Amino acid sequence: MTAIPIIDIAPLVNGSPEQTRAVADALGSACRDVGFFYVTGHMIPPALVARVFEMSAAFFAGPASLREATSFSGPGDNRGYIRLGGETLDPGKPADFKEAFNIGLELAPDDPQLLARAPFRAPNLWPDMPGFRDTMLDYFDRVWRLGRDLHRGFALDLGLEPEFFESKLDKPIATLRLLHYPPVTSPPPDGQLGAGVHTDYGNVTLLATDAVGGLMVKDRSGRWLDAPVIPGAFVCNIGDCLMRWSNDVYVSTPHKVVNPLGADRYSVAFFLDPNPDAMVACLPTCINRDRPAKYAPITGAEFLRSRLEPTYAGTTT
Repeated sequence: MTAIPIIDIAPLVNGSPEQTRAVADALGSACRDVGFFYVTGHMIPPALVARVFEMSAAFFAGPASLREATSFSGPGDNRGYIRLGGETLDPGKPADFKEAFNIGLELAPDDPQLLARAPFRAPNLWPDMPGFRDTMLDYFDRVWRLGRDLHRGFALDLGLEPEFFESKLDKPIATLRLLHYPPVTSPPPDGQLGAGVHTDYGNVTLLATDAVGGLMVKDRSGRWLDAPVIPGAFVCNIGDCLMRWSNDVYVSTPHKVVNPLGADRYSVAFFLDPNPDAMVACLPTCINRDRPAKYAPITGAEFLRSRLEPTYAGTTT
């Protein structure tokens, strides 16, 4: 049993109107309450997920030169390898005890935004590993589609047309992030965590985990809840950008990762942020006389930059 709801989202794609509405209601309830939910019925092949985890583990276990060749390009591009201690999600605590590899939207070499070096438009940094690029891009495209399907449910729940978000997510600032939490032999000092207490920055996060636990979620009463591993399910949560878009109808939830003793932990996160030029303005269905707009309009790129830069302030990658 878990305090985090489990939602079969298959009817969002192939269900009757009544079934689709029921899923939208369940998503909306989760986003208003705990801010986290598990997703089943997503149709992403288990063999592909397993292959992503295998290649992720091989990358982090490989020679240092493999990772150094893809060193992090900085928060402006948000691609490549982030070393241990290269990120601090909770600025009041020591640097996170994890390493990561970020993959962004893959653009054609002649894409005008890429050539112009528009915000968050940069080439991906691919390690020299056979099959790595193709596997990761296949997975990226599938979870991107899944994230857009979830937004159909969000739109219905928020009183919008089902396709409202589609044009805001057709060339997104999306990041596929491979994560490795090395084992620890004793509790780290000074409150250091694998991932410090934080809320996610974008619209929605889709997380695949291995069998090792460690994710904890803070509920609205302030209690920390373990997020149990549910095989085949994604752990999803809304982020600060969708909270802002919905005028705090949906509320992002603090969470953290505690490194388990004596075990490597791997996870694969997909962060779906809107297009760089998408205008994030309070939705008209989320504003009324008693609930005026709390936030000024901002572009997707401006908002993400405002959240990423403090994460890497004072660290070197």
